[in-house]
Amino acid sequence: MSRSLKALIGPSILNSDLSKLFEESQKLLDNGADYLHLDVMDGHFVPNLTFGHPIVKCLRNHIKDAFFETHMMVSRPEQWIVPMAEAGVNQYTFHIEPVTNVEEICRKIKEHGMKAGVAIKPGTPVEEVEEYISVADMVLIMTVEPGFGGQKFMEDQMTKVQYLRQNYPILNIEVDGGVGPTTIDCCANAGANMIVSGTAVTGSKDQMATIKLLRDTVQTAIDKLKNTK
Repeated sequence: MSRSLKALIGPSILNSDLSKLFEESQKLLDNGADYLHLDVMDGHFVPNLTFGHPIVKCLRNHIKDAFFETHMMVSRPEQWIVPMAEAGVNQYTFHIEPVTNVEEICRKIKEHGMKAGVAIKPGTPVEEVEEYISVADMVLIMTVEPGFGGQKFMEDQMTKVQYLRQNYPILNIEVDGGVGPTTIDCCANAGANMIVSGTAVTGSKDQMATIKLLRDTVQTAIDKLKNTK
């Protein structure tokens, strides 16, 4: 089965006004977001605490059709699979660092009707996530330390993206952390096709133009790669 890569932009709502989560999320979708990236933190795997499945469920009740990805920055990702599936999550992305049963977690995620994403922190070698590509739908390469928004982009993480793209031409590769108009070229040229952008989009005076710039940059890089093959 052959499929082609697509540029997808998923704004993170972490730095939005969370008291207006529905309005802020709907605005992002109206301005061209392909999906919403929902950062779930447990105060244990990362030092920050955000929100859980009750909030996601409320958001789903207001936004029926959008693709929701939850980025589970949690120590026990298996604990939240069923609640997040019941809340209406489409993709459940979890970190491999705190767990030993990655394949089993991916299987359970899929059994509950969600796509499975596997994520690594900047200090984790790409080889550690590579062994799970066959059971996952996407790989997330963090370009900041997970836990807080607004951090500086770590360009040295692009070697991981390049490696994955060279070896897995149709793999969905997501980057998250410090990504915006000033760093998108770097991400696109390395081979990332799924772009999480927080502050750069949510704080933009023109969200639509920013999202379009991110998508166009990535799609151009994908098309260029296709044409060189």
